[in-house]
Amino acid sequence: MHRLGLGAFPILLAGLASGGPAAAAIGLEAPAWAIAPEEGACHTDLELTSRSGAVAPVSLVSDGDHVMLRFAKEGAPAEAFLPIRVDQKPYANLVQRTGEEGLAVMRLSDDTLAALKRGKTLQIAWLEYESVSGSLAGAAQGIADLRTCGAQVAGQLRAHEAALEAQRSHVAAEARARALADEQLAAARAQTAAAKAERDRLAAETRRANAEAEALSAQAEQNQAYAEQERQRQLQAQRERAYAQQYYYRDRPPPDPYVNYYRPYYYPR
Repeated sequence: MHRLGLGAFPILLAGLASGGPAAAAIGLEAPAWAIAPEEGACHTDLELTSRSGAVAPVSLVSDGDHVMLRFAKEGAPAEAFLPIRVDQKPYANLVQRTGEEGLAVMRLSDDTLAALKRGKTLQIAWLEYESVSGSLAGAAQGIADLRTCGAQVAGQLRAHEAALEAQRSHVAAEARARALADEQLAAARAQTAAAKAERDRLAAETRRANAEAEALSAQAEQNQAYAEQERQRQLQAQRERAYAQQYYYRDRPPPDPYVNYYRPYYYPR
């Protein structure tokens, strides 16, 4: 029996209804429903047969909340509202193509599920060139078990995804914390470097100012020394002049201040 691949799950369905001619159900003794888990859901495979003996495999898939009929049909429309028949009574549901080539799903309504649980024969007129049908023996328990399995598998998947998301969030939080710590460390280092540079600049300015002050002080001391030398030279010169005068008049009377002071002036005639 061909097992159909997993489609997108769950899928919301909508469309237009259409009917089809009733087909005589072929009485088949269905074995106990074999339910198998898949990613995020569980499925059970059914085989529908035609009058000519052609087999059309379909699957019922559930995530616990919804049940869908999954089938392969070449050239299936993107969306269609098609009926299936349970004991000759039609139940229309929306059909949508999945991402897999030729694979489509029909989300079954509550009325359709209730009919499947109570019914004896499932009939689909549009799946193959001729109508196909199969027994629904054990459908009530099979659908209940399918939904139970789907709920558990979907719950495990959600828990696994939640754990992965928590792990990703934790890793991202750690990365953000490391980035923030690195940023803060870089900022602190930059502040330390800036403070050191400012201290070095102030120290350099202080040294330069001290050097200038010392140079000015040395210049002032030198100027003062020059001035003192000049004063001492002048004093020495004064002492020498005074000593020379004193030596000149030592054996002579001092000069009369009035000598040659008055000189009469005679007008020429």
